[in-house]
Amino acid sequence: MEAREKSLRVYDTKKTFFSKLSSTFTKLLTPTKTGINNLLISIKRTAVLKSYYQANECKDDNKKESLNQKFEEAYSLYMDAIDQLVIDTIYKRVRTDTASDFEKDALSKYYNVIRLKDTDELEYKLRKQKYLLELDYNNVLETKKQKLTHSYEDFYMYEMEHIFKRLLKHYSMKLTEKLTEAQKDEVYDKLFDTLEDYITNILPLRKLTDVELIKQCSLFETYEVGKLDQVDILDKRMILLGISRKLFVHSIPLVTAEKCYVKLMKDARNLIVDTKIPRKRENAYQLLLRLFEQYNNKLLAVKIYWDKPEEKNQYLAFADKCKALDASREKGLKDYDIKKQILYVREDMKKLEKYNDKYFRILQFYRNRLVNLGDMRVAKNTCRTGKYELVQDRRIRKEIQDGAAS
Repeated sequence: MEAREKSLRVYDTKKTFFSKLSSTFTKLLTPTKTGINNLLISIKRTAVLKSYYQANECKDDNKKESLNQKFEEAYSLYMDAIDQLVIDTIYKRVRTDTASDFEKDALSKYYNVIRLKDTDELEYKLRKQKYLLELDYNNVLETKKQKLTHSYEDFYMYEMEHIFKRLLKHYSMKLTEKLTEAQKDEVYDKLFDTLEDYITNILPLRKLTDVELIKQCSLFETYEVGKLDQVDILDKRMILLGISRKLFVHSIPLVTAEKCYVKLMKDARNLIVDTKIPRKRENAYQLLLRLFEQYNNKLLAVKIYWDKPEEKNQYLAFADKCKALDASREKGLKDYDIKKQILYVREDMKKLEKYNDKYFRILQFYRNRLVNLGDMRVAKNTCRTGKYELVQDRRIRKEIQDGAAS
C-alpha cells in the first residue's frame, strides 16, 4: 500500500509524450493553416530553395541546363502546393466562417486573380504566381526563423523581379494595340499600380546605392501617408515614372514611357481647366511645369529615334534655349523662374495650337498666365500694328514681340 501510494503521481497532460504526439497528429490531419498543407508546402519550399541555389552556384554550363530544368519542375510543384492550401484550407475556413481577417483578405485577392483567366491568360499566370509567392513569404516571416527568412528572400527577390518585369513589359505591349480610351486608361492604371507595388514591397528588400534613386524613393514615401487628392496622385505617378527610368528601362521601353508622360501631362491640363478651386488649379499648373521639365530632361534628352525630323529639330532648339537660360541663372539672374515658366508655357502652346480648338481652354489659361507674367498684354478695342489673336470671348490679345522672340 505504501509503495502504491508513492507510485501515484499527477502528470500534466500537456507535457506527456503521448499527448504531444496526439496533438501533432491532430494538427496534421486537420486541414488548417498549420496542418498538412503547410507541411507539404514546407517540403516543396525546401526542395525549390535547394534546386535554386544549386543552379545559381553551378559553374559548369553542361550541368547548369539540367539544374535549371530541375529548378523549374520544383518551382511548379511548389506553386501547386500553395495553390492547394488556398483551395483546401482557406476556402473551407471562409465558408465555415472561422477564417481570420488575413485569410478572408487572401481569398478575396485570390478570386480577383482568377477572374483574369478569361480575359488575359498571361497576366493571369503572372499575377497568380505573384500572389502565391507573397502568401508563402508572409508564412515564412511568421516563423521568425532568421536562417530560413534569409535564404528565402534571395529566391523571393529573384522570382519577383522576373514577374514584375514581365508584367510591366506585358502592359507596355498592350499599349501598342488598338484600344478604346477606357481600355487605355485601365492599362495605364495597372502599369502605375504595378510600379507602386514593386517600389513599396520589393524595392525595400534591395540594398540601394544610387543616390538619386534613394532620393526619389524618399520623395515617393511622402505620398504613402494620408489621403491624396488628384494632384497628389499625378505627382506620385510622375515620381514612379522617374524611378522606372532607372529600374525598368527594358520592361518599360522609351516609347511606352513617352506615352505615360504624355498621359500625365494631359491629365494635368484637364485638371487645370476643370477645377474651380484656385489653389488646386495652381498646384496642378506647378505639377504640369515639373512634368514638362522631367519629360524633356529624362526622356527627350536621351531619345535616339524620332518619327519626324522636325520634332527632333524643335526639341534641339528648345534644349538650346534651356541651356542659355541655365547659363544666365548661374550669372545671378533674378527672374529665372519667371523666364523658365514662359519658356515652358510657350513651348507647350506651340504643340497644342496645331489641334485648332481642341485645347482652347488650356490655351486660354496659358495666355492669361503669360499676361500675369508680363509676357503678353491685353489690347482692348484698339487697332495697332503687330501680331493679334482673336479668342472666343471677343477680346483681342496682342503678344509682345520681345516675349515671342524669347
